[in-house]
Amino acid sequence: MAKKEANKQIKITLVKSTIGCLEKQKKTIQALGLRKIRQSVTHSDSESLRGMLFVVKHLVKVEEIA
Repeated sequence: MAKKEANKQIKITLVKSTIGCLEKQKKTIQALGLRKIRQSVTHSDSESLRGMLFVVKHLVKVEEIA
């Protein structure tokens, strides 16, 4: 597996509501630091973060920041 850049950042935006979602998905959104629709947060890229995003990929928009 190729090494990733150390300072790579990911911008995550909540685009859909968590109403009607599974409890695991709601808690994942909270753990990412998202509360309201169209709110954005920035995190450092990591394997654990990618796993969290996979769980809620239908609720968020992900952008890589250089």
